[in-house]
Amino acid sequence: MADIENLPLFVLPMVLVPGEIQSLRIFEPRYRQMLDDCLLDDKPFGMIMTDPLTFHNGWNGPRTFGCEAEIISHETKGSNHFIEFVGRRRFRVDRVIDPALPPFEDESMADLIPEMGILPDLETIIQRIPEEIEHSKLYLSADVTYLDDEHELTPFQQTELKATLNGILSKIGGILQIEKDALEDWIEDRTEMVIDESSSSMFAVAALTISDPEYKYQLLSCPDLKEVFLQLTRFLAEMDV
Repeated sequence: MADIENLPLFVLPMVLVPGEIQSLRIFEPRYRQMLDDCLLDDKPFGMIMTDPLTFHNGWNGPRTFGCEAEIISHETKGSNHFIEFVGRRRFRVDRVIDPALPPFEDESMADLIPEMGILPDLETIIQRIPEEIEHSKLYLSADVTYLDDEHELTPFQQTELKATLNGILSKIGGILQIEKDALEDWIEDRTEMVIDESSSSMFAVAALTISDPEYKYQLLSCPDLKEVFLQLTRFLAEMDV
């Protein structure tokens, strides 16, 4: 296991894996505050799947495993923020820190929302935080432990992943009707680019091939890289990829 630290959490019904690039539009006050904190301190956040059965001060809680996210681009348009981020390390949630306030749907917050449904600014919301609350964060955060994914892939694992990716790219090339010689060169170049001895190769293949968030979550929750490889190859076999 790696270091333990506190991480802001972006709780959504989606999954990020190491090496994967995703984008989001941020408009909720709690996540605008989180984005400000991350940008100001040059700090990552944790992308983690929603657990609909747990709640923290009225908000949906996170599941146990997630992925550290590093912001690589940020753009503002009006009151909306658009970010692009890349997955880094897997982590396990050890302790969740509740947000300082409940959702706007809570009776105690109802007067903050005017009839037109316009959300108040952050300063107005923060003023509603009770004095007994020891922090002013509107978002969930957690003490997390990073999982050790530094081990290298074996030659056998690399060969298996390359064969899988070759099959995927061949199907794509067939759909796009790419000429045979050009397709073979393209497949070779892409395979060499994506797969090497680093463990991130497994997650790169997963990001390219698996869309089901539950499958991706199971990869995040694997205790070690050997289990990640076994789960990934099983998923791909079931998908006939």
